[in-house]
Amino acid sequence: MGLAGILLALGLLVWLSYRGWSILLLAPAAALIAAAAAGEPLLAHWTQTFMGGGAQFLAQFFPLFLLGALFGKLMEDSGSVEVIARFMTEKLGTGRAVLAVVLAAAIVTYGGVSLFVAIFVIVPMAQGLFRTADIPLRLMPAAIALGTMTFTMSALPGTPALQNAIPMPFFGTTPFAAPGLGIIAAAIMLAFGLWWLGRAENGARRAGEGYGAHARAESAVDDPALRERATIASEFDPAEISHGHIAVAPPGALIALLPLVVVILVNLAMSVFVLPRLDTSFLAEERWGTTSLSAVGGVWAVVVALLAAIVTLIALNYRRLPSLRESMDAGANASVLPALSVSSLVGFGAVIAALPAFALVRDWVLSIEGGPLVSLAIATNLLAALTGSASGGLTIALDALGETYLRLAAEQGIEPALLHRVAVMSAGTLDSLPHNGAVVTLLAVCGVTHRESYFDIFMVAIVGALIALAAVIVLGSALGSF
Repeated sequence: MGLAGILLALGLLVWLSYRGWSILLLAPAAALIAAAAAGEPLLAHWTQTFMGGGAQFLAQFFPLFLLGALFGKLMEDSGSVEVIARFMTEKLGTGRAVLAVVLAAAIVTYGGVSLFVAIFVIVPMAQGLFRTADIPLRLMPAAIALGTMTFTMSALPGTPALQNAIPMPFFGTTPFAAPGLGIIAAAIMLAFGLWWLGRAENGARRAGEGYGAHARAESAVDDPALRERATIASEFDPAEISHGHIAVAPPGALIALLPLVVVILVNLAMSVFVLPRLDTSFLAEERWGTTSLSAVGGVWAVVVALLAAIVTLIALNYRRLPSLRESMDAGANASVLPALSVSSLVGFGAVIAALPAFALVRDWVLSIEGGPLVSLAIATNLLAALTGSASGGLTIALDALGETYLRLAAEQGIEPALLHRVAVMSAGTLDSLPHNGAVVTLLAVCGVTHRESYFDIFMVAIVGALIALAAVIVLGSALGSF
């Protein structure tokens, strides 16, 4: 009965969240259904287990939600994201329109700009470029997805994406875990995605298919159901996109790029040079939570990097930002609903993991042949697919099984950095199924349907990512982390 309750709770969570119900209501309700089926105390699970799991997630990662959303909003309102997108399209031209869109999206997201900010700014630029090059509009969502939802989110070392930060407290790693494997994975994803899109573009030209008609969904930002799906797929609430004011006179390309460079360089400096040299023995004291640098250092590095980038951005664009306070308020507000939504998913996972029947699920996952890396990849993929959230699925998996995987890895000589990279890449594969909030939002903003464009998204965001994940597992198993 307990296992049936878990499956029923998961089914209701997936079905109703896809229909636009708020995860803030669904997650505790589904958790209580599972607890009731197991004959467990309901109020205790809600106030102690559910809220405890969600609160722990917020305590660890809300600074990243806050600073990431704030940085993304300031980059948008300063005109920097648009400048970077235009710069890439002008340099590469209409002859390489797909590559220009992919690289523009990749640069801004790897530099720390939130996924939804990048989507809403890059879509109009991509539409103009695809129209001029007479490339079918239906391929545009896949090009943007390749640049925003794949290698810059899960593979490139040092990415400030939330997904890359989540494993750090569990495994004591840094944002640059397994950098060599990450670069190889990123190259595979990019090469496969560009190959597929080039193949599709050539096929469309042979068939005489041009850009086609389009009608961008201007109301996508205000769609309540779309907003509910979107807030568990990114760190930015789409409703705040329209708040604040865009700069009248945007910066030059160099000034626009500089804050992104600051994110990457400061992140690297903090992770490799600064934090390891600090005396952090005080963290072992009870007043600091009896923790260690390995548990908090990765988050600290990303926090400092984003803070430095925000200060740099404001200093360079102070006179360009027409209403700095409104932009900062919008950025801060944009972080709240996504943070609470994902923490609610984490609370749901905490309740499920605490039920007696979960032992059956754990034993099944750990019995999967291929070793801890394959088992971790499958478990994270399944949870990300069910929740439609890379960050939610990853946190649930690591909350429930992180310590077990770390112990198994130590017994088998597997480095924590390799666990980190496999876990992050696994969260960024099946999360892009049709019900994913980022996918739904991207299609709506582009003005196309699942029927028209999803297959190409599936190929570049799931198939390419799975190939790269398999390569990392094979290389990591044979050569270790590098």
